[in-house]
Amino acid sequence: MAISNKLMMRQGQALVMTPQLLQAIKLLQFSNLELSNFLHDELERNPLLDAEGADFAPTEQTASAEGDAGDAPAREFEEPRDGDWAQDSLSVDAASLSADLGTEVGNAFEADGPAVAPAAATAAMEGTGLSATSWTGASGAGGDGETPNLEAYIASAATLHESLEEQLALACPDARRRFIGRAIIDAIDENGYLREQIGDIAARLGASPEETEAVLTIIQGFDPCGVGARDLAECLAIQLRERDRFDPAMQIFVANLALVAKRDFAQLSRLCGVDEEDVADMAMEVRRLDPKPGRVFGDAPVQTVVADVIVRAAGDGSWHVELNSDALPRVLLNHSYAATVSATAKSDTDKSFISTCMLNANWLLKSLEQRQRTILKVASEIVRLQDAFLAKGVEHLRPLNLRTIADAIGMHESTVSRVTSNKYMMTPRGIFELKYFFSASIATTSGAAAHSAEAVRFKIKQMIEKESPDDILSDDAIVARLKAADIDIARRTVAKYRDSLRIPSSVDRRRQKTSALRQQA
Repeated sequence: MAISNKLMMRQGQALVMTPQLLQAIKLLQFSNLELSNFLHDELERNPLLDAEGADFAPTEQTASAEGDAGDAPAREFEEPRDGDWAQDSLSVDAASLSADLGTEVGNAFEADGPAVAPAAATAAMEGTGLSATSWTGASGAGGDGETPNLEAYIASAATLHESLEEQLALACPDARRRFIGRAIIDAIDENGYLREQIGDIAARLGASPEETEAVLTIIQGFDPCGVGARDLAECLAIQLRERDRFDPAMQIFVANLALVAKRDFAQLSRLCGVDEEDVADMAMEVRRLDPKPGRVFGDAPVQTVVADVIVRAAGDGSWHVELNSDALPRVLLNHSYAATVSATAKSDTDKSFISTCMLNANWLLKSLEQRQRTILKVASEIVRLQDAFLAKGVEHLRPLNLRTIADAIGMHESTVSRVTSNKYMMTPRGIFELKYFFSASIATTSGAAAHSAEAVRFKIKQMIEKESPDDILSDDAIVARLKAADIDIARRTVAKYRDSLRIPSSVDRRRQKTSALRQQA
């Protein structure tokens, strides 16, 4: 059989990921903020798109105000002469104002004083060296007549690094040490801790570790107290030295913070050589310190969660699911402008550009509409399946996975996964991420319907919150109580859920509650 090259034509079907399809898939997993940024970029690239609302375009009131200001004729102002300004203004406006108000102008408005200081006051100030405008408490206007820029007087909040650099400039007159200090300050995080080794900083700058350590000691004396520490123990030690409370017993106490976290006051009492009452007093003193001194300069701005879907209770006992109109994008295709530019386009390049913009705009609008419909479908199905949670609480949350939702609405699991990413639902019980409603299932001892892992985690939290100091529940005791409630769960699963809730072990909880009772007594 001979081997040869042939040119053949075949007809077939294949799924091709076009740029438009990739864009539609990307829009599904965008959050509100990411979608707004994406649409802002599209509005800049595509002249045929138009924004509706105040998010992307100026409001009608602003536009009309600007138009009125632009259409107003220019006026020439002359500096008024003494005694003439009142006659010039009142002679023109007094009659019209009196007619509109129905009374004399003097009855409606207080008489304005003269624009310049009286002659007697001016003569009195000449002897004191004061200007004619200083007696009013306000500075005179400049020669150009422009008002001062108010933005120049707005103070910005200083950052931690800026504050430390200002103190460094005063504390270190040596330029070499200031250079080392700036490198150390750059390695301090927002909480005030040094996150780089001194040896690494010294090697990078070509300085000796001893000199770098000496500069760090200077920085650790800056405000806020405790800044520049390398760990929690050093941060607390700096603050205790500032208060003159870092005695030998306190040094041992700070060096054993692990025992402090466990509330093992008996062991701390033996190590520090004091009784347990003194150990409790030292613990109270350490608790008054700031473990994150950099927080006084403010944390990162908090992003407010905006719900994509709103769920309300209907009058017939059902639930009304709707999209949040405030979070929906408002982008339109400007057909009138598209028709105008299409008619005026002459070159083939311009016509091709307009045609491409028209296709991209239509596809973007269809993708946004499809995104909204898909989000509403997924949210409606979640509400239908989690009706008991909305009505009764977390204990009645059902186990749910992506396949169940995908089969119900006729979509792929990956599509449901993209829709539930970074999307939030506002319910009568609060705002939840859509992924919150998806949890693993835990079998029952009787073979009935399975329990949700989130509901079981909530039950464990409730049990521990209700336990008394005399009856601390161990993990085995929690397992026994859950099995009595028809929940088949292993001990290691209980320990894993307890750790995820940041609940200490039964031994640590017993020490904490015993210590709290002693302090109350």
